[in-house]
Amino acid sequence: MKRTASAVWHGDLKQGHGALLTESGVLKETPYSFHTRFENGAGTNPEELIAAAHAGCFTMALSAMLGGAGFPPKRLATQASLSLEQVEGNWTITAVHLENEAWVPGLSEQKFAEIANNAKANCPVSRLLKANITLHAKLEHA
Repeated sequence: MKRTASAVWHGDLKQGHGALLTESGVLKETPYSFHTRFENGAGTNPEELIAAAHAGCFTMALSAMLGGAGFPPKRLATQASLSLEQVEGNWTITAVHLENEAWVPGLSEQKFAEIANNAKANCPVSRLLKANITLHAKLEHA
């Protein structure tokens, strides 16, 4: 299974602007820019989208693991906070913190912590953030 998304950018970093598109159409010409990434302009940014993906992925993994252990959740709510900082002169994602609230009948704190830590370690986005990334870059000549 493959999922795709695209980005188009016009101009230099500070004055330029771009748009994000997803195959599903959920993002369609969604604006992003220097102002939406490093200030508080209207639009989105890559870090916000990574945080959303991580919150969604973790929550689904937790639901699956709780159900598999015989404890189907009534409700799970997760917020992901991603930190983007300067490290040795380069912008770097330094951490993602997941904050979860779960309503799961009949589950002990100890068993919940075990399952939640397993979901954190093994959801696909958590594993991606530790994985190698490949690139094929092609320069178009005018």
